Amino acid sequence: MKTLSKLILIVFVLCCFACKQNPAEAPEHIAMVNNHKEMEKSHEKMSDAHKIMKDDHQQMTDTHKNIEDDSVHVVIEKNHMQLLAKHGELIKAHKALIDKHAELETKHVSGEITLEQMTKEHESMKTEHEDMEKEHFSISEEHVRIKTEDEKMLNEDKSKSSNQE
Repeated sequence: MKTLSKLILIVFVLCCFACKQNPAEAPEHIAMVNNHKEMEKSHEKMSDAHKIMKDDHQQMTDTHKNIEDDSVHVVIEKNHMQLLAKHGELIKAHKALIDKHAELETKHVSGEITLEQMTKEHESMKTEHEDMEKEHFSISEEHVRIKTEDEKMLNEDKSKSSNQE
């Protein structure tokens, strides 16, 4: 009878541990991890776009050095510099969001937070990420607009110079 009681207890304990699901294997957690990878890819694209914007800005300022009446171009440079600063802050905020998201994954896997808490926080972060992507898109469009305006003005300046000669 003693052996039977011990056997029943062992089976009960094994069943309890066997039934407990690993949080990392939950479909919601796997979806969150996949979403995190997408966020990282998006961040990389944002960072690459920022490098291009910085290169464009340097090219813009280098080109403006050769212009005599540069007052209008200085305004464009200033606007572009403000746009770069705004985009730089967006990149930093997005990186912080990705770090926070990674921390959320870790907390869920360790059992520090429940699936429901993880899902709620993940949805909030996902929305924040989507908002940041929209802001990035808006800044990118503004960058193209400023660059196009500057090129148009440079062409007008060249046209005026060639007509005066």
